[in-house]
Amino acid sequence: MLKSISLAATIAIGGLLSSSALAQQLPVAHQQQVTAQGKPLTLLGHAVKVGDQAPTFTVVDQSFKPVSLSDLNDKPLLISVVPSIDTGVCSIQTKHFNQAVEELPKAVTLVTISTDLPFAQKRFCGAEGIESMQVLSDAVWRSFGESYGVLIKDMGLLSRAIFVIDQQGKISYQELVPELGQEPNYDQALAALQKLL
Repeated sequence: MLKSISLAATIAIGGLLSSSALAQQLPVAHQQQVTAQGKPLTLLGHAVKVGDQAPTFTVVDQSFKPVSLSDLNDKPLLISVVPSIDTGVCSIQTKHFNQAVEELPKAVTLVTISTDLPFAQKRFCGAEGIESMQVLSDAVWRSFGESYGVLIKDMGLLSRAIFVIDQQGKISYQELVPELGQEPNYDQALAALQKLL
């Protein structure tokens, strides 16, 4: 147990330090304005758009096991991106997609990605009954945030977004939510996913 706590602390501190260094190296990702309570945010990384080949990334599951795009993309994939599962809107978004995946054919994959530590994600999923989709962490390498241009400068969080990726690995739908505290357009995202079936 002590070893796990030590590992979590090391990752959290390392993530904060590397986030600061990373911010100095990454390009500004988007011309589109994203705000938090009306205040502009700067997104770092490499912005993607519909039609692009989906960039590879590596995140970790709740056991700190690496998970990459190739592990998820054997069928149409919806990636729900949230700043932190411990906030109201992020919780609503994650629960909404968890319920939606139960009603969709098994021929699709839905995941949520945040920069929360896997321990927090595991606690959240247990408390909220999130069992139908994976909740993955970008806390270790910030690989997803950088590759998809959704890493918020000076916060180490991800901007709220939705990406739908087809089986050929192309981005077929994208929504970068303009205000961090707003929910995404669930209907459009799920319709884009269903078009791939």
